[in-house]
Amino acid sequence: GVQGAYSQLAMMAFFGENIKDSFHVDLWRDAMDAINDGRADYAVLPIENSLAGSVEENFDLLSEYNVAIVGEQILKVDHALLGVKGATIEDIKTVYSHPKAISQCEGYIRNLHMDWDVINLRNTAVSAMKIRDDKDKTQAAIGSTYNATLYDLDILEESIQDAKNNETRFIIVSKDKKYRSKADKISLCLEINHEPGSLYRILSNLMFNGINMNRIESRPIKGVNWQYRFFIDIDGNLDDEAVRNALIGLSEECVSVRVLGNY
Repeated sequence: GVQGAYSQLAMMAFFGENIKDSFHVDLWRDAMDAINDGRADYAVLPIENSLAGSVEENFDLLSEYNVAIVGEQILKVDHALLGVKGATIEDIKTVYSHPKAISQCEGYIRNLHMDWDVINLRNTAVSAMKIRDDKDKTQAAIGSTYNATLYDLDILEESIQDAKNNETRFIIVSKDKKYRSKADKISLCLEINHEPGSLYRILSNLMFNGINMNRIESRPIKGVNWQYRFFIDIDGNLDDEAVRNALIGLSEECVSVRVLGNY
């Protein structure tokens, strides 16, 4: 995205005042390339939303790049309606935003403003930038309140998202495989044999070692029809004996096992 995107807000929330320098890129793959070739130490990527679900492309990138998840940041998604200085809600005819942001405000738009022309753009911050540049009182953007400050816009209405508990989970990714000593979450990437009972057998390694699994995601393996790669998050630390025993069992049952991070 551009400056003011939710990924930047997640970055600021996670790193605080410790950021010496930061920059934005157009695509999530570009962020992975930036840490892969040393232009950046960390990349901040959305991985799932509490309402919209997983950002599937970023799971695929995690399997493709030799990187590690070193942290996560949960960010409350609070959408606002933004307009140019002096605009009012009555002036608005066209609204721009990211498709997911629009869908998260669907009830607000449908119930109160069905006459608006709603147009998708690739980012909430890009939408705010467009409003600023066009200087058109009939245009509005859906984005964070931070965008109003950043792009000198008026907040026409706050918290317009339909679900007030909407949150997005961001992961902090690094080329260096760093693990915190007090980490309590482990992300794994598994490939298993395509045969009856194979998923049950690998999950039994977690059950018999008393390990809690808090999410599982499957993604197709490119070039192999109807076979899938599994992404699993479990509670624990790599120093825990139960975790080590489970990983030994997984390595025996799976085609491949990769620890994506302990954070």
